Amino acid sequence: MPLQNRVTPTGDIIATAHRGLFTGNRGIIHDPATKTLLKKRWSSPAWITCVCEFRGWRRKVMGGRSWTELFFLDEATAFAAGHRPCFFCRRDDANRFRAAWEKGNGVKSILAREMDAVLHGERLERGKKRLHPLPMPVQKLPDGAMVQHAEESFLIVEGRALHWSMAGYQKAEAALKNAMLLTPPSTLHALSAGYRPLLHPSAS
Repeated sequence: MPLQNRVTPTGDIIATAHRGLFTGNRGIIHDPATKTLLKKRWSSPAWITCVCEFRGWRRKVMGGRSWTELFFLDEATAFAAGHRPCFFCRRDDANRFRAAWEKGNGVKSILAREMDAVLHGERLERGKKRLHPLPMPVQKLPDGAMVQHAEESFLIVEGRALHWSMAGYQKAEAALKNAMLLTPPSTLHALSAGYRPLLHPSAS
């Protein structure tokens, strides 16, 4: 039976047999004895996105009490959920993201913990996923942005909407009227400033 460790664009953590391109964590939120999640869905404001392979290290998923391994379809999904690149295993990507964040949000020399504080306010509202009004029409959103419409998640690529699923993306059939922004606004500004997230192959 699959473990409950796959993150959706809304930040929910579910069980599925599908694999993702990235792993990451929000701190320790599982019981290693049962390999099940605790009631809390984060224990740290640092929600990070990591590579699945690094220096040949191997971890037993939910096997210890260091951090809870979570998985994402792709980087756009992780961004929508409120995560950012890890400065340890993805230093180059994290530095590119920080530079785009600074440019897009009009700040200088921001620290990781300062980005985390901003993100924590943007991704949550009363403990649940926070949705934001669209700052522009859907077709004008930068590549990698994600929106919600009729409780479904959609990725925007080159002005077109793709329906998100655990297995990948498919062409959206319906117009996204009254859609809301899933990607935190500060991350959206980083995307607008030139950061390009790694997308699942089905997005192409």
